Amino acid sequence: MEINGKKVLICDCEETMALDGRALARACGAADPAQVNHQLCRAQLDNFSAAVRSGKPLMVACTQETPLFDEMRQEMGSEQAITYVNIRERAGWSKDGASALPKIAALLAEAALDMPPTPMLTLNSGGACLVYGHDEAAIEAAKQLVGHLDASVLLSKPGDIAPPRVMDVPIYRGTITAAKGHVGAFEIVVDGYAPALPSSRLALSFGIGRNGAAANCDLILDLTGSAPLFPSADRRDGYFRPDPKNPAAVQKALFDLVGMVGEFEKPRYVAFDASLCAHSRSRKTGCTRCLDVCPASAITSNGDSVVIDPHLCGGCGACHSVCPTGAATYVVPPPQALMTRLRTLLGAYAKAGGETPVLLVHDPRHGEDLIAALARGGDGLPAHVLPFALNEATQAGFDFIASAFAYGAAAVRILVSPRKQAELRGLAGQIGSAETLMSGLGFGSGRCGIILADDPDALAAALKGLAPAAPKAGDHSPLGDKRSAIRAALAHLHEVAPTPVDTITLAPGAAFGNVKVDVPGCTLCLACVGACPTGALMDNPEKPQLTFQEEACVQCGLCQVTCPEKVIRLEPRFNFTPTARQAVVVKEEQPFECVRCGKPFGTRSAIEKITKQLANKHAMFQSESAIKAIQMCDNCRVVAHFEEKRPMAHGTPRVMRTSEDYFREREEEARKAAAHDKPGNGKDRGA
Repeated sequence: MEINGKKVLICDCEETMALDGRALARACGAADPAQVNHQLCRAQLDNFSAAVRSGKPLMVACTQETPLFDEMRQEMGSEQAITYVNIRERAGWSKDGASALPKIAALLAEAALDMPPTPMLTLNSGGACLVYGHDEAAIEAAKQLVGHLDASVLLSKPGDIAPPRVMDVPIYRGTITAAKGHVGAFEIVVDGYAPALPSSRLALSFGIGRNGAAANCDLILDLTGSAPLFPSADRRDGYFRPDPKNPAAVQKALFDLVGMVGEFEKPRYVAFDASLCAHSRSRKTGCTRCLDVCPASAITSNGDSVVIDPHLCGGCGACHSVCPTGAATYVVPPPQALMTRLRTLLGAYAKAGGETPVLLVHDPRHGEDLIAALARGGDGLPAHVLPFALNEATQAGFDFIASAFAYGAAAVRILVSPRKQAELRGLAGQIGSAETLMSGLGFGSGRCGIILADDPDALAAALKGLAPAAPKAGDHSPLGDKRSAIRAALAHLHEVAPTPVDTITLAPGAAFGNVKVDVPGCTLCLACVGACPTGALMDNPEKPQLTFQEEACVQCGLCQVTCPEKVIRLEPRFNFTPTARQAVVVKEEQPFECVRCGKPFGTRSAIEKITKQLANKHAMFQSESAIKAIQMCDNCRVVAHFEEKRPMAHGTPRVMRTSEDYFREREEEARKAAAHDKPGNGKDRGA
């Protein structure tokens, strides 16, 4: 059987799964029936070898024996790429395994897609490791690193510690008061810093301490058991913080540290386009969504946009989830590839006869382990629950959730470990918007939610009986940017909704909505137009006019904070009517005409407002002529200024004179004198 040009090897794992090769091929739309192996990794390993020798791209429906298959491929001298997909714990090992054929077909179709490579970031570590602790445990840990890393020990508020017989690691006293950086570039500030004295006898003694000592290191092993030095510490590469009371955890950290020397790579999780950022304009702050949800403090403000430090980014994806414009884009995988996976999975499931699909979003670590535990020790996943792995479950945003429903998902559940509960703020807001829209369109509530579980039984309980009627599936292409994906998904959902409505009110902070302008108070200064980062607010070069296109508005609030008249407020909502895509005139006026020359300039409301505020109230505008100057264009105002003496006038303006002027006057005087002295001019006549 072949799917998407890949030869597929199927195994029922010693007949523990009910697989029909012909039925599976029909469900997958394959021309040839699938050969069902019973022991592909043992007795039928020759079938794998033959598939490798064929040279065709290969997909193996088994993940447990991946090391064996890869080792055999290498021994054969083949560089053929192999895709592995788990259909056993995710589908076949279930009390519903006999009816899981559509689900298996969907999992195979999704796995057969070609995904783009992950962009990588190069990191360098010289191996300078700081072991931070309170007692002998830190010294012993550092001793284990000697010979592998350049280790040193920093003891915070140590008690009586017997000095080592041999000082094979440097020991210092001090408490870290500030820390920043990442693997290969940590910077710390230490108070009470002092080296251990070589004359220490019964207990370690230290020199005179000093505060504010700065130091650098490549790696940090924190054995204090105190509060972490960094936010979202488990995502900070190069920072290890095992429980000092758990020897196994400490030894694992030491083992991992030994390998962190030299050059290695980590994914560059987020691509950022500053031109799309709606954070700030002209020192006015608008959108702060990504800054508010980043657990690793990897995002900072940089004037009109934000900056994402890829070295600090732990890849939670929260910034992508909440970013209204798509400026911050999670690229593991890129959004279009992710939407293609989603469309393929749900589409293949429907074509194979599946009904009421529930999308279970999870990460490849915690989620896969929990699903495997449920399959091995419980009833397994229901046949209509489709597992969908994301690099991080928290990267799911409103665009992903809305697209899932538009492609036919009956419900969406996002499985997250309770240990990451602090990182769910952004995701919770996206789910809230999705729930509001689905409920407002008549699909009912409870369609989307989070499952916080570390126990397979809790996962089973959360999925039990979850099978609402699915929306009619769409098949729109997952092209365009983030907002294009959202518009396409919501347009389809509105079309098939039980009770379609024109507008749905959303909670504050949503990325869609209207801008309400108090029209009488607006002077058409157009400051809001200059501040709007998406072009939702526009002017008209031909006449004083303000227009608004709701579809482009991301509710960043820059127009609201920039407006000098404070007449703008945000109205979070989703507008399904055609007017959302049109530029609607908010206010327009005829231009004010200069009272002297009749030239159009400014707006009537602005000139009248300024006149009212200054006339007979400001010392410079007490006379009728001074007040009339406010109502003149810039040229006439200058002319009038010199025609009539007014406050701030300085008399007749001085005329600039140059050397040429003086030379010309001198020549003129010489000509006059010469003409006067000529014969016959009367000077030679007698008296």
